Parts: sequence; C-alpha cells; structure tokens
Amino acid sequence: MNKDNPFKLLRRRIDRLDHRILDLLNQRTRLAITIGRLKRQHGLGVYVPHRETTVLRKLLGSNRGPLKPRAVEAIFREIMSGSLAVEKELTIAYLGPEATFTHLAAMKKFGDSVKYYPCRAISDIFTEIERERCEYGVVPIENSIEGAVNHTLDMFVDSPLKICSEVLLEISHHLLSREKSLARVRRVYSNPQVFGQCRQWLETHLKHAALMECSSTSEAARRAARERGVGAIASELAGKIYGLKPLASSIEDSAHNWTRFLVIGRQSSGRTRLDKTSILFSITDRVGALQRMLYPFRKYRINLTKIESRPSKRKAWDYYFFVDLEGHVEEPRVRKALKSLERSCRYLKVLGSYPQARS
Repeated sequence: MNKDNPFKLLRRRIDRLDHRILDLLNQRTRLAITIGRLKRQHGLGVYVPHRETTVLRKLLGSNRGPLKPRAVEAIFREIMSGSLAVEKELTIAYLGPEATFTHLAAMKKFGDSVKYYPCRAISDIFTEIERERCEYGVVPIENSIEGAVNHTLDMFVDSPLKICSEVLLEISHHLLSREKSLARVRRVYSNPQVFGQCRQWLETHLKHAALMECSSTSEAARRAARERGVGAIASELAGKIYGLKPLASSIEDSAHNWTRFLVIGRQSSGRTRLDKTSILFSITDRVGALQRMLYPFRKYRINLTKIESRPSKRKAWDYYFFVDLEGHVEEPRVRKALKSLERSCRYLKVLGSYPQARS
C-alpha cells in the first residue's frame, strides 16, 4: 500500500467538509440577507449587539474542542462580519489613522468585512455618527493603568448617541524605529496615554531621549518612518505598515495592560443575561450629596463597577459623575434604582445598556 494513501484519504475528507462548510455559510448568509430586509422594513438597525453576544456565548458554551474558545470566537466574528456586510454596507468610525489600538479594537468587534473610516479626533467620531455618515463608532474609554479617557467622557454630556457595546483589548507596546539600536534613538513619539503606560521602561532604557506627544500611535509610527534618530511606541501592526523594526517588544510597565473601548451608535442594545449600564448625573453641591445619590444602588443590590467625576465646564466646582453598573435598564431593579436617583439629583442621563465584554 502506498504510504501516502492515509494522507490522501484524510485530505479528501477535509476537502468534502470544506465544501459542506462553504455551502452552510452561504445558506446562513441568505438567511441574514432576508433578516436584513425585514429590519429595514421595520426601521431597525442592522447591527444587533445583544443578539451577537447571545449567539457567541451559546457557541462558546457548547464548544467541546479541540478548537480553543478564542479561535471559535474569531471564526464566528468573521462570519458575522460577512453577514453584516451583505445585509447592509456598514461604515465604522474609529480614532485613526490605520493600525491604532482603536482600529484594532474596531476590527476585533466588527471583523474585516465592513468599511472603516479613520477620524483625527474622538469628537470627530461622534460627529460622523450624529450626521449619519457612519453607522457606528469605536472610542477608547479607559485603560487599566492610566485610567479614564476624559475626552470621551466629556463628549457624552451633550451627545445624543448611545453606548451599544464594549470591547476589551489587551495592549502590548513596541519601540519601533528605522535605527539599529536604542542608543541612536534621540526622540520618541507616541500618544500621551501610551507614555504613561511605559513610563518605567522609558526611564530605564531611554532616559536620554525626548518624549514627543502626538495624536496617535500610528501617527507616531508614520513620523518615525520619515525621520532619523527617532523611535515610536506603537502596535506591531503599525510597525509592519510603516516598515519599522521593533527595537524592544512588550515594553508596557504592567503585564496586565488592557484598554476598554465603547461602540457608540444611534440605537440602544437589547437585554442579555449579562449586561452593563452606563449613566451620568449631576448633584447639588452639599455635604453628603454623593452618598445619598448612591444609596438607591445599595437599596436594590446593584453593583457599581466604575465611578468617575468630571468638571461640568459650565460653573466652577460643578461636576458630572459617570457610573457603570451591572444590569440592564429594562431590569425592574435597575429601573427602580434609576427612578429613585432621578428624583434626588439635578440631572440624569442613561448613556446605554449593553452586553458585558469578556477578556
């Protein structure tokens, strides 16, 4: 017997399975096209975060391997991306240029089959969606090391947009350059938040270099590609795009460096079994006011996962409070807590309820 025969037999079986998978994918896509048509007839959005999350959680729960959960999620994320693209051409705004971490987060959420539109500033992302030039946008909201992204928080005060999903992205920074050694690097470009995430490494290995702030990590890589004696702290993908070599990899000070991103749009997300709600409110400046505002959450046993304060910029010592809490606004206990809060605060705005992301 030819010793190659076992391989040929197994490969024929794989080929048959591949054709069967392709046929099933096209059947699924035809159903998605029909669903998309029905959504348009009823004035519904094409992207349904709670449905997407429910599908992925069920698939991961029924997976028995040997495919790893991340592989399963990546495969079905791309299948869903392809389905979205045939239901309707979606354009996703993100903080550009190409290869920023916001771009990577957007691709993690929406896959490769939709269109992406780079914006120069976080405010531009909000504007593109509000003017209906893009369907959704992805914005950074907080980093596990450096904390909140204040510009994003401030935009929610006056914007009518809703948070409809979130993305958690593990961040790894690389020192990229045209130079051959760290000794030749005299200036380092990056985003101010990134400098904060790599502060110890920079003080140890590049104390002689000037730190030059720019709008994004991709812009930093673009400059490093054009200038001599320059390095950029950016993603591995940015290095490939701009032809830069990594002089040092994974230079972030913490091994647990995550950034949380929000997906914003014109519609809210429905309820799943594991949701989060974001709100903002303002209070009268008097002793014990904030404690009284938080009491309804204790009363209805609602866990708060985040609270941030920001100056209102309208009056001295006047603040907005941004709160993330577990649960969906459609849940009775959440609805009761918010109603109680609204009676005692000056201003309350629900920014959105959406499925909790998994790391």
